[in-house]
Amino acid sequence: MIAEKLKEVKENIEGAKAKRSPDKQHEVRLIAVTKNHDVQAMREAIDAGVTDIGENRIQEAKAKFATLDRDVTWHLIGHLQTNKAKQAVKIFDLIHSVDTLHLAEAINNAAAGINKVQKVLVQVNLAKEDSKSGVYVEELEDLLHKVDELPNLQLMGLMCIAPNYDDVEECRPLFAKMYEIFQKVKEITFSTANILYLSMGMTHDYEIAVEEGANMVRVGTGIFGPRQY
Repeated sequence: MIAEKLKEVKENIEGAKAKRSPDKQHEVRLIAVTKNHDVQAMREAIDAGVTDIGENRIQEAKAKFATLDRDVTWHLIGHLQTNKAKQAVKIFDLIHSVDTLHLAEAINNAAAGINKVQKVLVQVNLAKEDSKSGVYVEELEDLLHKVDELPNLQLMGLMCIAPNYDDVEECRPLFAKMYEIFQKVKEITFSTANILYLSMGMTHDYEIAVEEGANMVRVGTGIFGPRQY
């Protein structure tokens, strides 16, 4: 079941890549979002070819990290509270949800404590939704430079979450704008940042995100089915 759904998602990504403009011919990294799915389901997905998994909550990730017994890249895609930074840097290879200097500093200090350079993305709230985290685009460049100055962080790109529109096509202009912003950020001169990733698109909208330039998508329900609460 999981292997079949994973194959379908990968085929959909390939189909979306084929529709892209010639300037967007990059690979797309698939993150299997395992929130509320058990370790057995995670193992099944990894054995079927998943190399990257995404978790939303520290406590859930911590328990899975201790028992998964598979070599995989761990992504934190949910909001991170500053008091959980120490736990986060012990588990995650890439944190997608940095949205304030205060949080960046907490992650930096936690990473320094274990001699690690933590890879991070800055989350952008392009639609300015009150219900979502993320820096507004007007404040983005300032935050990017401040993150770049922190010695135990390496800035790797941007992340965004589109509003949950009734008509998924309404996501397209936002994703297109986000790709424009990503391209401009790549032109900025940084000290240590390596701007590689534009993380956008989830189960309901990942194909549009890929068409508009995402090179990292976060798919949970599309691979594992409905979450078990």
